[in-house]
Amino acid sequence: MVHRPVAFDELDRKIVAALIVNARTSFAEIGADIGLSATAVKRRVDRLRESGIITGFTATVRPAALGWRTEAYVEVYCEGAAPPRRLAEVVRNHPEITAAMTVTGGADALLHVRATDVGHFEEVLERIRTEPFIRKTISYMVLSHLLPESPEAGAGRSAAESAAELR
Repeated sequence: MVHRPVAFDELDRKIVAALIVNARTSFAEIGADIGLSATAVKRRVDRLRESGIITGFTATVRPAALGWRTEAYVEVYCEGAAPPRRLAEVVRNHPEITAAMTVTGGADALLHVRATDVGHFEEVLERIRTEPFIRKTISYMVLSHLLPESPEAGAGRSAAESAAELR
């Protein structure tokens, strides 16, 4: 798929905000809310997908309902300069890692890990530490979510939050 620059106007913003809140909202419902026909909304969504602005549609699931009751953030410190490409290869081998990014500061990377329990988390951490270029890790267990409606907490976003972000 080729990602070309595309005009992104106020109607596009409203369509994207509606889809962020509920990706299953019909084009007719979105159109009624913003003053377009369902066909016009579909054409715009197709254009936004083709241009790479909309990258997909997903369901938000509460992790605890699937048995993932333990959550942690792990700082990773590497021996020498580990390229992001190599770190990406490593994290793909661990399905418990739900997000990973390189960061500024002392750590080389930050991982978001979900596990069934503390024992499972410990096992994941030991697997991560076996990588030859990983010098050390520092873990932070999540006790509670101060923003329980956040995607990290396994919740969707409100329409107001989505619309505000797109302004």
